[in-house]
Amino acid sequence: MIKLTFCLRRLPHLSREEFQRYWREQHAPLVAKHAETLGILRYVQCHTGHDALNGTMQGSRGGPEAYDGVAELWFESEEAMAANTSEAAAKAGAELLEDEKKFIDLANSPLWFGDEHDVVGRG
Repeated sequence: MIKLTFCLRRLPHLSREEFQRYWREQHAPLVAKHAETLGILRYVQCHTGHDALNGTMQGSRGGPEAYDGVAELWFESEEAMAANTSEAAAKAGAELLEDEKKFIDLANSPLWFGDEHDVVGRG
């Protein structure tokens, strides 16, 4: 299993509430629509909130401003993703990217593939 983590920052003209509403109500259904084509096994959105708690945690560590949210997507394997070269997959990926440009500050939203290592809980 391989996981894509996408730390999201909103476009400057959007409030956090507008960003999160669009992400949840418009973009999430689009991801769900294309999940099978793209080989997405699981998709989770983590919406930033709890500002007072965040401020305390960030202050105690000297951390930067929080992201507006984090998206997590799981795939079978790197090999399965590389093998998915269909025209349908390319079209689905392009449609998702075009939609992301409507609400995500892509230049300031890092993403990466990684492997999960359970330490506490799930396993």
